[in-house]
Amino acid sequence: MSATSSKTYDSQSVYSPATLAIYDTLVLRLSNPLIWRCPTRRILDLYNQHVAESHLDVGVGTGWYMDHCRFPAAPRLALMDLNSNSLEAAARRVGRYSPTTHVVDVLRPIDGHGETYGSIGVTYLLHCLAGDIRQKSAVFDHLIPLLAPGGTLFGATILAQGVPRSPAAVKLMGFYNKKGIFGNARDSLDDLRLALASRFNDVRVDTIGCVALFSAKGPSP
Repeated sequence: MSATSSKTYDSQSVYSPATLAIYDTLVLRLSNPLIWRCPTRRILDLYNQHVAESHLDVGVGTGWYMDHCRFPAAPRLALMDLNSNSLEAAARRVGRYSPTTHVVDVLRPIDGHGETYGSIGVTYLLHCLAGDIRQKSAVFDHLIPLLAPGGTLFGATILAQGVPRSPAAVKLMGFYNKKGIFGNARDSLDDLRLALASRFNDVRVDTIGCVALFSAKGPSP
């Protein structure tokens, strides 16, 4: 979500109130299981496994996962996104948790944010950013200072290389990249693993369809 990338702004501008109104149906109910071949419940399982009492969600979408996941206790919840429409929609959806909201470009250093969190979620964020994994992994560098000791950074991203893609996935991914909605044409499984392993001591990456589900703990010194 870099202010210097017009393609990144394309990926953000698509999240208008009208688009957000159909997002859950289009992405969670249709594209995830039918095109990307990763049922939404598998990503929800990732949340249920790693979400902590203090949680920061980055690239919030509609807030569906936070609305449906099982927090271990009443959470201290923060939402971070470059798109104010997404922030507002997600904050309304999980209003029972009184979340804080932050308009932030996570491809740049995050200044003035003094809180740390037991978990940080970056679900479906990376494939919307311009560049390859090596470039957009700066996101991890900027979020590590916000991760509490012993905390977990986790998420999911749609990959174009190193994973099986159905003909429908190839076609839709190509369309989204052409429109600037995705920026993942060069995103590979090997690069994702390397980006995480070079920054964290405890990394797990699983693939379901063309989606990588990952978790990482213990930032390297």
